[in-house]
Amino acid sequence: MALDPVAYLPYKDPDDFIREVTDRIWVARDIAHIVDNYEPDSIVHASLGTVVGRDGVIEGSTMRMASSPGHVGQAEDVVWEARGEDAFLSSHLVFSADEHLAGGRNIRVRKRTVANCLYRRGRMVEEWVVRDDLADCLQLGIDPDEAARGLTFQGWTGSMTEDPPQDVLKEGVSGPRPDDFRPECEMVLDFIDQVWSQRRLNKVHDFMARDLFLHTIGDRTVIRPERYQADLLEMVGPFPDARFAVRDVQTHSSERYAGLRVAVLWTMHGTYRGTPAFGPLTGKPVTVMGVSQFLVQDGRIVKEVRVYDEIALRAQINAGREEGGDVEVNIY
Repeated sequence: MALDPVAYLPYKDPDDFIREVTDRIWVARDIAHIVDNYEPDSIVHASLGTVVGRDGVIEGSTMRMASSPGHVGQAEDVVWEARGEDAFLSSHLVFSADEHLAGGRNIRVRKRTVANCLYRRGRMVEEWVVRDDLADCLQLGIDPDEAARGLTFQGWTGSMTEDPPQDVLKEGVSGPRPDDFRPECEMVLDFIDQVWSQRRLNKVHDFMARDLFLHTIGDRTVIRPERYQADLLEMVGPFPDARFAVRDVQTHSSERYAGLRVAVLWTMHGTYRGTPAFGPLTGKPVTVMGVSQFLVQDGRIVKEVRVYDEIALRAQINAGREEGGDVEVNIY
């Protein structure tokens, strides 16, 4: 199905649309362009909760820019897919290398952000955004626990409170999707189920190339299957019952971005009763929202870029700490 140009005009395609609109707002600092770009009742799901209404986006963007006046982000990837004739869903991976004045010296902070944006007729309808705020803390010398104590997890509303789609390749939370690159999509979903949720870590070799790259939170890069396994264990160790749900998928193949990418919006559901990586265990459930972009070549995953907000996760754990009771320790 051809995408009607009304979805992305006055730009040449959705990729150009996303890159130029983001630059205008976040680099040129034209905050007022949000009025032209977002619907008045637009919905944004972030790691600390859901913002309903364009005014909240304008206020939040103003505060974020004020806290990082030298911020410049650049598109590292844009994975977009049509949602009907006049709409598209984009997964915009933004890389930044900003200089922050801290302790009397300039410190360069590298981090990634992903914004999954549903645009209809050139207007933002719903957005899912995740930021690697852990990278800020680690590079600026800020205690992640202290940073989390200053935040409040407000909770999600709308689509984030609903059950994940039954058949995400047919219809994700953003709506019905085209049946593009089904074998590669099924492979990625099978990988998430078997390796992430079922912990068949030995299966990493079946899905991923030996010379794989994982760019993950804290501005860390992991290589090779064995280190990928170790990183995943570190991620789920605090939540030993963790399971992953896929809420949306989009694909796009482009020479500019090295071929076929499969972007996945996921949530991790688990109980903080495992390794005490974030302070005393609470035995309380948490939900983490994240986005992974997988680069697939010759039927195998050669790269994953994974973004979620560990600082917001810590804030969510803190929100359940006051009522936390005794937690059984591992005696196995």
